[in-house]
Amino acid sequence: MERPKRDLVDEVSGLAARRGFFWNAYEIYGGVSGFLTWGPLGAVLKRKIADLWRKTFVLKHGFIEIDAPLVTPYPVFEASGHVEGFKDTMVACLKCSQRFKADELLSKAGARHVETLSPSQVDSQIHRLGVTCPECDGTLGKASLFTTMFQTTIGPLGDSVGFLRPETAQGMFTEFKRTYSVERKKMPLGIAQVGRVFRNEISPRQGPIRLREIDFMEVELFYDPERPECPFLGEVRDVMMNLVPESVLLKGEEEMLEVSVGSALDEGFVKSEWLGYFMGLAQGFMSLLGIPPSRQRFREHLEGERAHYSKQTFDQEVLLSRWGWVEVSGHAHRTDFDLSAHMSKTGEDLTAERVLRKAVRKSHRRVRPKTELIKELVGDDIGAVMRELNSWPQEQTLGELDDKGHVYVAGYRLKRQLFRIETIEKKTQIERFIPYVAEPSFGLERVAYSTLEYGFKSKEGRVVLALPPQVAPVEAAVFPIVSRKPLEEMAGRIHSELLEKGIRATLESKETIGRRYARADEIGVPVCITVDRQSLKDETVTARDRDSWEQLRIPAASCTEFVQKILGSESFGEAAQGMAT
Repeated sequence: MERPKRDLVDEVSGLAARRGFFWNAYEIYGGVSGFLTWGPLGAVLKRKIADLWRKTFVLKHGFIEIDAPLVTPYPVFEASGHVEGFKDTMVACLKCSQRFKADELLSKAGARHVETLSPSQVDSQIHRLGVTCPECDGTLGKASLFTTMFQTTIGPLGDSVGFLRPETAQGMFTEFKRTYSVERKKMPLGIAQVGRVFRNEISPRQGPIRLREIDFMEVELFYDPERPECPFLGEVRDVMMNLVPESVLLKGEEEMLEVSVGSALDEGFVKSEWLGYFMGLAQGFMSLLGIPPSRQRFREHLEGERAHYSKQTFDQEVLLSRWGWVEVSGHAHRTDFDLSAHMSKTGEDLTAERVLRKAVRKSHRRVRPKTELIKELVGDDIGAVMRELNSWPQEQTLGELDDKGHVYVAGYRLKRQLFRIETIEKKTQIERFIPYVAEPSFGLERVAYSTLEYGFKSKEGRVVLALPPQVAPVEAAVFPIVSRKPLEEMAGRIHSELLEKGIRATLESKETIGRRYARADEIGVPVCITVDRQSLKDETVTARDRDSWEQLRIPAASCTEFVQKILGSESFGEAAQGMAT
């Protein structure tokens, strides 16, 4: 029987496991779906991609980075809307009991915009399309909602419920007040986080594409809604991108419009300058990782698809071999939803300051309790009454006195006459506002896998992993052409010099030089340096390019400079200029 042909995903995953990029976690226990272990090469690849992301999205703008906890108390996600809204629709097979994401089954059956469907609508579509269990062809049961956050408890008694965070964003919102103060009330303010998030996926069956444990790279950009201009927009205004806007999707089509970032903003496809800027930046970032713009697109979420916090969202998608268009980043216009929600829940002031061009007169109302009169009413309970009353926000006390004419405090009904309400006027150039937020959010594992798939090439029947040099896990390889002491000693010196300069280099002398070249190509080493007999005579070595297999001789003393140029994005030929002998 002829063996079935392996597709590109199989080839990439096989190479990844064999050479140490990633593999299924807990293999000795049979594995657990939705969890990967990133091996010696994969861990470095992810770190270098994250560093490139920081350089692109954080450092060049003067943004700052924080590291908030992974465990989040229940009230945070209650306020943010995740407790109610962070759910997927699930169906179970009545025959084999396997569980599936309903939208994935319906999408494969040809249904459109399935993310917007309620459980009852899912049931109707499953019946209409005749969808059955993909594992055993059994009948599917009724659809239900499944919370995809991992719940945990905080403390030894287990009475304080929390969640493993499903995104890093809320940590940036809950810590906005402190960070804004530390950053001397800077606005716009970009806060970034790179870290682990957790999603209890119903049926993760897509290898590195759908996982239960993910690294996110996110920025929350806080800005004044009355001053929404992005000062960096000019850098990407003319960048052309493939856009699938809401107006196209509503026609039941997915035709891509090729428009510039500037035109997308001018024509109203994108509603925020900061959102448009980050989309242009995101396309350039993925291009640096080897994914051409023609294989990228930005697909807008329809109203029912959008997260509860979003006014507008675009998914940046990359075309992958098996799964088609796959999201690698999301770009959301979150307005002031999150800060407003946390303000309402906590009573904390999460506003920012706007300096007005001219001073204006501002009036505000202030309420003060008439302590002596209240004491006549409550007697010895005055301490408890005042402590509770002082814990209330002024707005709450004023609101209840205006609406009801009284407040209930510590079991006592305090009438309006027991309070002094004053209107205070003052001249000020400061106005307070709740910032709007633009958010670019990347899933690091999907980005890393996309980089591997697009770097996977074949040359003369051999695998060449053509990774961009700046993210290659091993940056150079040094080989003595044969295992002889003088050659090994010279190769060892060159290897040590590379390591001293922070270059990740490997030194190998086993097997034939051809096999060593082949292995280096498979793990994406951009350049190999070979020490041969001529090296002992004239202090030159052979430099070999991974992608073209071109070879030339350079001075041994120039190896570090040569590799640094390649890592700095110079081509093999450009790096060799002035060095070749």
